[in-house]
Amino acid sequence: MDITVFNYTFHDVQWTGFGWEKIYDFLGIKDFIYFISSPSIQEAVFPIKLVFIFFTVVFFCAVIWFYYNSTYLQYKFLQDVSEFFSKEKYGLQKVSRNWNKIKKRADSGSESDLKLAIIEADDYLYETLQDMGYQGDTFEQLLENSDSKKILSNMDEILQAHTVRNSIVYEAGYALDISTAKRILSIYENAIKNLAAY
Repeated sequence: MDITVFNYTFHDVQWTGFGWEKIYDFLGIKDFIYFISSPSIQEAVFPIKLVFIFFTVVFFCAVIWFYYNSTYLQYKFLQDVSEFFSKEKYGLQKVSRNWNKIKKRADSGSESDLKLAIIEADDYLYETLQDMGYQGDTFEQLLENSDSKKILSNMDEILQAHTVRNSIVYEAGYALDISTAKRILSIYENAIKNLAAY
């Protein structure tokens, strides 16, 4: 059936007097399609196809791998789910896991383990401050140059705890009792958890 509208006649997708085939012939599209579809050309480009397919698969696998191993999924989905079930901020969960390792060492009650626990706690606080982007060559500089005063209300206690840590490291005969060790560890624990919750 022919339909004539504005001097155009549509029949099998053709214009009157000037069909699609003529357009293809004029632009050379038909010859190009025949050329690239020929068996000889397809055989010649087959190795190139294989190379492109290989790199496509590798790229796709790399995207999946980086997507799976990045923190994007944790930040976007798993973080909210984890906080919902644990009723604890996501950052605090990691802190709690790491701190439990330090606490487990201190629970032995031996002086050597208590000293080592304090050293580990001090290092953990130092790393936490660095991870938050604070700068400083020493522990004191790190605290002084940061805006952690807004977060940490016990700066003086933290510096005192760090002094005890230095005494443990540099004074071979430094004596440490359990009550002092627990107080020092409590100072570090509160500081680290306050930073993680910020």
